[in-house]
Amino acid sequence: MKQNPTKCTVRLRKHDEKNSWYLYIEAYPVYVNGNPTPKRIREYLNRSITTPIFNKNAVARTDGKVKTFQPRRDVNGVIMCRSEVDNETCLFADNRRSQLQHEYDNASLFSESEAEQVQQLERSQQDFIAYFNKITLSNHVKSSSSIVVNWRRVATLLKLYSNGETIPFANINVKMLEDFKRFLLSAPQGGNKPGTISQTTASTYFSILKAALKQAFIDEYLSTDLAAKVKNIPPNNVRRNYLTEAELNQLANTPCDIPVLKRAALFSALTGLRHCDIQKLQWSEVQKDGDSYRLNFTQQKTKEVEYMPISEQAYKLCGEPKEPCRLVFEELTDAAWISKPLQRWLNAAGITRKITFHCFRHTFATLQLANGTDIYTVSKMLGHTNVKTTQIYAKVVNEKKEQAANAIKIVGL
Repeated sequence: MKQNPTKCTVRLRKHDEKNSWYLYIEAYPVYVNGNPTPKRIREYLNRSITTPIFNKNAVARTDGKVKTFQPRRDVNGVIMCRSEVDNETCLFADNRRSQLQHEYDNASLFSESEAEQVQQLERSQQDFIAYFNKITLSNHVKSSSSIVVNWRRVATLLKLYSNGETIPFANINVKMLEDFKRFLLSAPQGGNKPGTISQTTASTYFSILKAALKQAFIDEYLSTDLAAKVKNIPPNNVRRNYLTEAELNQLANTPCDIPVLKRAALFSALTGLRHCDIQKLQWSEVQKDGDSYRLNFTQQKTKEVEYMPISEQAYKLCGEPKEPCRLVFEELTDAAWISKPLQRWLNAAGITRKITFHCFRHTFATLQLANGTDIYTVSKMLGHTNVKTTQIYAKVVNEKKEQAANAIKIVGL
């Protein structure tokens, strides 16, 4: 709680026997050694006056027998007297009051500054890893599970980097962040997976760390915006595997051990939806408007509400409509359980390349761009929050164009 400022006032005290008044300065409230209870400090000036002028309309106090009044003061707050000598004494007292007031004011300013420095010192000694875990919970209540998993993985890597020790905010600087960046580039994968994380994953993790540093700066744990001082790890240009239109038709004409897997995969190729969104899609989110069809659903990854038109072919892959609360692709298992039956289906269609379920989303993006759909429309249909994420598919299309340009060669030229 903010403390009231100290005020210094010149006051009078009646002599017990003589018809005179002692002058003293009273300072209140005064807080000593951090004690929350204020004190009243008096400084007696060894000066007295005999001719003060009292304000009969301002009662100072009454003890039942004696009524006293407050002294009259001029526009500057100086006690007024009938005697010129007493007026000079009161002016002397006010000068001393002004000095004390200045000292208390400066002490108050110093105390506030000192208190802020103490608080900043306390914050600088707090553990960044504990703070990181705290904002992971508080800032991502509505985020997808994949985002939360990535934040928790970064927290685990911070502990690994610090050998299980705390990382005080005071120890975080540009040099330390550059060192952690190098650590990430050779950091182990999570779980029982062998090897190290990819450069793209390291880039994602370092971006998460920078987001936490930015929040720490906002919360005043850091006095400098360190996130703005360090560059991110550049991601590798990962090649997106995709199916050609011919391969897609081969798959459509090839039986699959798990029919719902085939329907879901082709649906992804026609809509660009992720496995997690297809798996959670309900009939209440599939809408028919005249001769058109669209999806009205919430992305699992971004938690954004999407309104997406779909083709009649995509709608037919959904099957016969059921109750609104029923899943469209019932019995579609998690992505981890479909890799083997997916590979058997691909092999049966004569496709031997490594294709995952997510590659059907890549197929949608690449074929859309190859067929002339502008990149901003494709970005929106994929649910990307930044068109830069979609540009990787445009690079693939451009490579194919360059290959096509060099496919025809005339002998002798």
